[in-house]
Amino acid sequence: MLRVLTYNVRRCLGADGRLAPERIAAVIAACRPDVVALQELDVGRARSGGIDQAEAVAGHLGMRSHFHPAMRVSEELYGDAILTALPSRLVRAQALPGRDGCEPRGALWVSVALGDAEVQVVTTHLGLDRRERWAQAEALLGPGFLGDPACRDPVVLLGDFNALPGSGVHRRLAARLPDAHGARAWTRPTFPARLPLLRIDHVFVSRGVAVRAVRTLGGRLARVASDHLPLVADLDLAPAVAPPISVPREEPA
Repeated sequence: MLRVLTYNVRRCLGADGRLAPERIAAVIAACRPDVVALQELDVGRARSGGIDQAEAVAGHLGMRSHFHPAMRVSEELYGDAILTALPSRLVRAQALPGRDGCEPRGALWVSVALGDAEVQVVTTHLGLDRRERWAQAEALLGPGFLGDPACRDPVVLLGDFNALPGSGVHRRLAARLPDAHGARAWTRPTFPARLPLLRIDHVFVSRGVAVRAVRTLGGRLARVASDHLPLVADLDLAPAVAPPISVPREEPA
């Protein structure tokens, strides 16, 4: 089984106004995930004390981080990360299409080894503008990411898509990789954390992956640590198959 988690951490700034990467790590550690996708991380930014938030959270969890800066302001970086303690390698990290005046967005692809399997994990944080999101979803489906022949099953796409279940972008992505929620796509709201009403964070998986469970992490700590709740999915990368029926051989007469 592989447990994955996606979490928009809002630069580790809680509802109480406190910057606390260690609190974000504590929320994550409570469910012991294997792979963690984080959005809205600051690295070397003055507003967050100049720390590398991806490395700080990874350090608390005993994981390695792969970070992609969707935005650069001089030496200050802001973007997304994939964390894991499993053997992993960065495959690709690049910008997604954007519009003038909109926050830059990017995507990150990491290959993670689990036993004999190698799972392709892609995370992103799509834009707020509907047309921008559509162009970004098309880029994710293109040769840079999901359309690359090397991005072969099993595949997990997860992150903050700023798109509701049933929206055009959600349906477009789910046609390639089904939503882990299946038919119950409207369940498990993740935003806003204190009174979650909407699910704009999603986990999509390739068709060969069996989904055991999907849930949000609630509780007092999660409700204050960020403005999103983490979304967690338990996955079987190679679902069990019933053994073949043994047919007795006929002996020659």
